[in-house]
Amino acid sequence: MSIGKELLFFFSTLGAFNGLILGFYLLAFKKTTSPASRFLGLLLLALSLRIAKATLNYFYPDLPRIYLQIGLSACFMIGPSLYYFTKAALGQYQQMPAAWKYIYGVWIALIATVGIVLPYQSHPWDWNHYIVHLIYLQWAVYVLLTGWLLRKLLVRAWSPTEKLSPGERPILSIYVANAVIFITYLIVFFGSSGIAYISGAVFFSLLLYLNIPLFVNRRKSDTIFLGNEVTERYANKKFTEQQALTLTQKLQKTITEQELYKDPDLKLNDLAKILNISGHQLSQLLNDNLGKSFAVYINEYRIERACKLISNDKAIKLEEIGYAVGFNSKSTFYTAFKKHKGTTPALYKAGPDL
Repeated sequence: MSIGKELLFFFSTLGAFNGLILGFYLLAFKKTTSPASRFLGLLLLALSLRIAKATLNYFYPDLPRIYLQIGLSACFMIGPSLYYFTKAALGQYQQMPAAWKYIYGVWIALIATVGIVLPYQSHPWDWNHYIVHLIYLQWAVYVLLTGWLLRKLLVRAWSPTEKLSPGERPILSIYVANAVIFITYLIVFFGSSGIAYISGAVFFSLLLYLNIPLFVNRRKSDTIFLGNEVTERYANKKFTEQQALTLTQKLQKTITEQELYKDPDLKLNDLAKILNISGHQLSQLLNDNLGKSFAVYINEYRIERACKLISNDKAIKLEEIGYAVGFNSKSTFYTAFKKHKGTTPALYKAGPDL
């Protein structure tokens, strides 16, 4: 191996190794327990394993196929990790929704089952002709879904009159970097040269080194991951009773008059900007003074509006009501309705006629 290739190998593998270390750090050692931090750790682990597989396969193509299987299995988890990291960071989730755990667990169980039933070592044809195609298809779907979540940020990023906040820029940066890595491996998937194959590993290493402060610096992480650090930072800056009352009245008036709850993509930061306060202040008001999370608070308006629609028009379809008041699916509408009213929309609708 020439000196140039040795340097290329060293740089690529070092990036994968450091990615694994940072991933474990975010999952096991970082004080914050925010969902965004956890999914970023999972994303780094998945990417690092995929990069390690690509690097080893490029320089040592005769390695046992088990290494290829591990790398491709990790690749299957990149898309979900990126999507849920972005969703958690944008929504500033304090706790991980049960549905996310379930879906993520299903993906892990699926790829693990495939690996056990059809190991790469004895079924290379199945992996090369079917399983790999499904892995890349799933990855592509999640990259597109994540892009949809970030559509407003992407538009603002190109706008000459608007600027992204310090917390939004790293989220968008992580997405763009992942999209570039995906496109790189997609080019390889369709039969490009080995140079494109190893370039994904090199790009990942470069990206990792440029963004190490993002992963380990407490001050910067406060703007992205709402975990223990943010709670501690604002613990001694409580609203006075009068301030909380004034802000709560302004919040209620803004939501009802503008019917903001009807927007299924409404985020805490979006509402905070309308109120001309920070996302941290709005989160503090909801949690400390009203005793509710952002999702619960907004869903209360949606459910109350849904109840009025049901009472005013018995012929209207329940699914239409859910979408009309701001829910993005029938299942989330039914779940939220049952939680807030203790009954299903159908039973509530039939109640007055019983």
